[in-house]
Amino acid sequence: MALALTESNFDEVINSGKPVLVDFWATWCGPCRAIAPIIDEIAQEYEDKAIISKCDIESAGDIAMRFGIRNIPTLLFFKNGEMTDKLVGAQSKSAITAKLDALI
Repeated sequence: MALALTESNFDEVINSGKPVLVDFWATWCGPCRAIAPIIDEIAQEYEDKAIISKCDIESAGDIAMRFGIRNIPTLLFFKNGEMTDKLVGAQSKSAITAKLDALI
C-alpha cells in the first residue's frame, strides 16, 4: 500500500534518502482510480528500495500548488529531496518502474 502524504510528513518523506514516487491524485479523478492498483503493486514490489506515496490534492492543496500540479494524475520522482522526473496522466507500470529504476 502506498504511503499517504500530508502537509506534516511530506518534506520528511521526500528527504528520507530513498528514491520517492509521489502520486498526486483525487477521489473524483477517473484516471487516478485507474492507476491506483498499479501504484499499490509498485509499492509492494519496491518496498525495500523506494518510497511509493500518494498525495490527495483535495486535502494537501498547498503541496500540489508548491509543485505546480495542474493535471492529475501527476507522478513526481524525488531523489535526495530533489525532484528528478515527472509523468503526467495515466501511465503504464513499465513507464513508472523505468523512472524508479533510474533512481535506484
